Amino acid sequence: MCKLSIIVPVYNVESYLRRCVDSLLAQDYSEYEIILVNDGSTDNSGAICDEYASPSFINSLTRSVVIKVIHQDNAGLSAARNTGIIAARGTYLCFVDSDDFIEPNVLAGLMEQVMQNDLDVLRYKYQYVDAEGHPYQPYKSDPYIGNDYTEEITDGVSFLNSCMNTRCYAWQFILRRDLIIKENTLDITNNTSEGHTSHNTHHTFENKSCLFTEKIYFEDTDWTPRMLCSAKRVASTETVVYNYLLTRQGSITNAVNRNKQKKVLDDKMRLVKEMQRQAKELEQKGLSNGWFNRMIADTVISVIGILSTDFYAERKGYLEKLKAMDIYPISTSSAKARLINLSPSMTVALLHWKNAKRCMMRDTL
Repeated sequence: MCKLSIIVPVYNVESYLRRCVDSLLAQDYSEYEIILVNDGSTDNSGAICDEYASPSFINSLTRSVVIKVIHQDNAGLSAARNTGIIAARGTYLCFVDSDDFIEPNVLAGLMEQVMQNDLDVLRYKYQYVDAEGHPYQPYKSDPYIGNDYTEEITDGVSFLNSCMNTRCYAWQFILRRDLIIKENTLDITNNTSEGHTSHNTHHTFENKSCLFTEKIYFEDTDWTPRMLCSAKRVASTETVVYNYLLTRQGSITNAVNRNKQKKVLDDKMRLVKEMQRQAKELEQKGLSNGWFNRMIADTVISVIGILSTDFYAERKGYLEKLKAMDIYPISTSSAKARLINLSPSMTVALLHWKNAKRCMMRDTL
């Protein structure tokens, strides 16, 4: 019986993929499957996936393990995750990015907590690691600040408002699959390569709003609150499960191409609008929307920062769009937020001046 499906989107990660999959196999639990979705990799990643799903490898293992491989044309992280969701057979899902890895022998304890408490969602801790897999604390702040990891069970909206900071990633959670998908209507056949099992599956996207939005950056921040708001029983664990690699070259975090920077800016604007929509939905239901207001504030601050540097010439149009969204005053107590609420255009100009001055001083050294 498959209780957990681990979905791994794979794209050009041949240097890290074996570490990832090996960590998924080094577990004290047996009722799970691994779904590797090769999203059009141009390196050796697809072949590595096929090695793990080959009969010779499966037969070499000391216990029964289900490893599925799906090859598809490159469509992006969100599309790969959605493909994995469609193929999944587990009652629960979790996501592991293919350049990351999990701690050994953690799944049994996680699933015990999930099943005993009939949870919709369980969140676990993560830590940053370098390319060699060693834990470290880089430029980003402590991931635990603003997060409450107590095991108390609550509903998803309360969990968002009381237990979550604004750094939210899909791979922090084990979630009940029927938060996203209901079975027994649409017939979908998964195409698999030779040596892999093909399944006819029946799915209807009854709760389609909880699938990942495709072809955007910040897909985790877009998806996580929608998923949580549909959950009734949510809890956390203090267990450190996930190892998150920050420094890989070529990742979204390290993208410097101007076209990508422009899309990052536009997707942040889209995120503000989406968070605003969800905040209003909760308000209309008489529910607290504090988390969404904090996320809107953080995202607006980030947009203002981008406009003050790389897109200063285009600032007027973006500032007008923000004003039209009627989001001011943004809800946070920081000095920068107070300045933005006083005058967004003045804040952009001041930050631009400070950045130019900093660059001039550096150039004279």
